[in-house]
Amino acid sequence: MSETAVPGASYAAAGVDIEAGDRAVELMKEWVKKTRRPEVLGGLGGFAGLFDASALKRFERPLLASATDGVGTKVDVARQMGVYDTIGHDLVAMVMDDIVVCGAEPLFMTDYICVGKVHPERIAAIVKGIAEGCVLAGCALVGGETAEHPGLLGADDFDVAGAGTGVVEADRLLGADLIRTGDAVIAMASSGLHSNGYSLVRHVLLNTAGLALETQIAELGRTLGEELLEPTKIYSLDCLALTRTTDVHAFSHITGGGLAANLARVVPDGLHATVDRSTWTPGAIFDLVGRTGNVERLELEKTLNMGVGMMAVVPQESVEVALATLADRGVEAWVAGEITERGDKESGAELVGTYAI
Repeated sequence: MSETAVPGASYAAAGVDIEAGDRAVELMKEWVKKTRRPEVLGGLGGFAGLFDASALKRFERPLLASATDGVGTKVDVARQMGVYDTIGHDLVAMVMDDIVVCGAEPLFMTDYICVGKVHPERIAAIVKGIAEGCVLAGCALVGGETAEHPGLLGADDFDVAGAGTGVVEADRLLGADLIRTGDAVIAMASSGLHSNGYSLVRHVLLNTAGLALETQIAELGRTLGEELLEPTKIYSLDCLALTRTTDVHAFSHITGGGLAANLARVVPDGLHATVDRSTWTPGAIFDLVGRTGNVERLELEKTLNMGVGMMAVVPQESVEVALATLADRGVEAWVAGEITERGDKESGAELVGTYAI
């Protein structure tokens, strides 16, 4: 046997730092506490998050709604910028704004953070953003998982995903079955690109045009990186406010696929949604992407939200109250279209006209 023994293998030698993971958990605890709802039992660190389901007894027939999502290649912009405390807002928005579409109240959420190497302060910053997003959505962050994948991801690489649960009274469920001819389509302004289409945006602005994230863009009034990292607006509580003040028939969360395709998902057979482009002006970032990459308008519209992050379908008699409710909550909104008979239209929704200048 050799006198120079080969050191025994270890998890740390393989690239996984358990101590760093433990420190990350300690750093994130204060942020998770800020999301606590009275139904949450226990604290961070258990194998499962606990939520007291007896709270659902206030419902006659509670329906649970669930959704899961990530934020796509926007995480690479965060990595390059070294900014980690906003990407969590995007994650919560992508999950909880899907849940609220059916009229469900967000209850709780869990997250999954996958990294090449655990940097405790970086993990804590990501969770801080998730926690802040949960507060804005009115839900609790009851747990999550941080996984270190050395050899598969670079030391600075990471990805995030999440899953959420909400609840809605069965007879308050929103959707296509409620939509009628003559209903108005109300658009709610987005905060920017949100979290979809970043593969196109990065290809056009960063790869093809060669723009640096630190580049000051006059029409944006800030650097390109700051614009691309603008957090996704979280509409959950705004939508719930509408359900309390108006007779909402449906919501549509404008994500991947663009405005028309997502709106069509809640339009019933036989009816058609027409949205008038002339009712709003998309933000400067949409023009920048289109102009820089010579991207056709229809390609932009099926990839990006074009300035609209959420839509509500309401009866005409509810329009005034709906707009007032949203205005009181600081949400820019306007009547963008209407529901008509489909006739010979091939799809359930379309954009017409030309954007306002």
